[in-house]
Amino acid sequence: MSSVISISGVSKTYATGFTALKDINLDIRRGEIFALLGPNGAGKTTLISIVCGIVNRSGGTVTVDGHDISSDYRAARGLIGLVPQELTVESFETVRNALSFSRGLFGKPANPAFVEQVLKDLSLWDKRDSKIITLSGGMKRRVMIGKALAHEPKILFLDEPTAGVDVELRKDMWALVRRLRDSGVTIILTTHYIEEAEEMADRVGVINKGEIVLVEEKTELMRKLGRKQLVVGLRSALDTIPEQLSQYGLELSPGGDALTYTYDNQADRPGVASLLRDLEAAGVQFRDIDTKASSLEEIFVSLVRKEP
Repeated sequence: MSSVISISGVSKTYATGFTALKDINLDIRRGEIFALLGPNGAGKTTLISIVCGIVNRSGGTVTVDGHDISSDYRAARGLIGLVPQELTVESFETVRNALSFSRGLFGKPANPAFVEQVLKDLSLWDKRDSKIITLSGGMKRRVMIGKALAHEPKILFLDEPTAGVDVELRKDMWALVRRLRDSGVTIILTTHYIEEAEEMADRVGVINKGEIVLVEEKTELMRKLGRKQLVVGLRSALDTIPEQLSQYGLELSPGGDALTYTYDNQADRPGVASLLRDLEAAGVQFRDIDTKASSLEEIFVSLVRKEP
């Protein structure tokens, strides 16, 4: 799959001497949903701002669909829609006019039918003639997405798009993002809501302290780094774990009525079947078993903690 955004050797050091980004190399594939995860201050917004031409980089190159963001800025920026983290909307403008104006800023001819469709997709049609100042925070967030889509961009950056919005609106936005991806739009998403990335992303990038820690297919990341746990509920509580089960590294619950076996997907450790056989051989009777796979959030936290 071809890259629609290529970031090579990008760094950013501010006048204060603070280095926000260090030698970032990243390719975003055409038509994918890419989730960029990282703690506060990791450099997510700085990187997005550089690609969108809002912040000047200290070094490196960025191209958007083959257009250099410096020498061919207008062409590159015209392909991008940006929904920033902060709510920045024209308070006394109507919703429909705000989208129409944003479309015109990119030199696009008026297209009331397209604006109408965007408003309907965002459940804003009933508010089309309302002044933005009268809207709730969630509705204002929808307006910002609408403004970003008004000029029909091929790439959409969503910087913490569902921060502070309710669960229902978040799910509506997830559905919209999927429809956009299905129509050919490339989505780059930064989020603190790990379930957002787990629900939608094709690939995941983790950034920490200005450096890319990892970029991986989401399913492959969870296969490689995800841990699984087998919880065995016991018929009779144990005081200690039998010595013959020591190879499994089992954990005994505080009440002694459950054993937890933790293993990863690629480790060379004894399998579940052998554990169950050895439990029986040790005279440990169990009433039920349950399995649990680690979430993307647990993987993310473990990756960030590994960083010095």
